[in-house]
Amino acid sequence: MYKKVTTPLDEGIVNQLKAGDLILLSGEIYTARDEAHKRMIESLNRGEKLPFEIRNSVIYYVGPCPPKPGQVVGSCGPTTSGRMDKYTPVLIELGLKGMIGKGYRSKEVIEAMKKYKAVYFTAIGGAGALLAQKVKKAEIVAYEDLGTEAIYKFLVEDLPVIVTIDIYGNNLYEIEREKYKTNLKR
Repeated sequence: MYKKVTTPLDEGIVNQLKAGDLILLSGEIYTARDEAHKRMIESLNRGEKLPFEIRNSVIYYVGPCPPKPGQVVGSCGPTTSGRMDKYTPVLIELGLKGMIGKGYRSKEVIEAMKKYKAVYFTAIGGAGALLAQKVKKAEIVAYEDLGTEAIYKFLVEDLPVIVTIDIYGNNLYEIEREKYKTNLKR
């Protein structure tokens, strides 16, 4: 059973999300990959503002393909989240409440998520064309010179994601691995 969640996320929303919850996410989210994260941290280090309001926001780790005629965006499947891990704790401390990607997160990211109450969602890799259908509007908000890796603001409707790590540090990757091990012993 899917839960419907609308951005912006706040503490009241993220407190209710548990690892394993199936979510249909709607509202505004931002995209950013490696180079965009690096630039955001460099901006902060220079005392500059971020190109969008990070508090209560969700970042989708994706570089969308160019759209074909009639599309808002091309295929937009998640990229591996671990590449953003060295930048992520700072953004979480500033109020980032959700991240969408695929793969494991570092201990430092998970600790920041627990301390500042943020969640990690997984989107299904290999389903980028289907995920693109959930994007209703897309506009570049920063770093246009990065091409598909620029920061976009997406308006999404019922984007299917899974809560993979919740604010308590419950990690679906670990939970399911343990279930598998238990079942093998039977």
